[in-house]
Amino acid sequence: MSAVVCAREPDLPLYGAWVAYLAELAVCRSAQGRGVGQQLLQAVRGGLGPSVTLVLASMPDAVAFYEKVGMPRMADVFFYSRQR
Repeated sequence: MSAVVCAREPDLPLYGAWVAYLAELAVCRSAQGRGVGQQLLQAVRGGLGPSVTLVLASMPDAVAFYEKVGMPRMADVFFYSRQR
């Protein structure tokens, strides 16, 4: 996971923001369908916090998973937007 740090002063404009790129999320085929991927994704989101946008560029075979966990779809990209 890589990150970009946010630079901001109270009551002043935002100069930058965190952006997280999840390079790979994989679950062994024999463990799929048991909630493992969903728990991994929740752990990543919990570690990043609500102010970080998470973007996942997916392989076509994973589209159903990202839709199932509630990620909005934008062409071939899924993401959780940061909360302001």
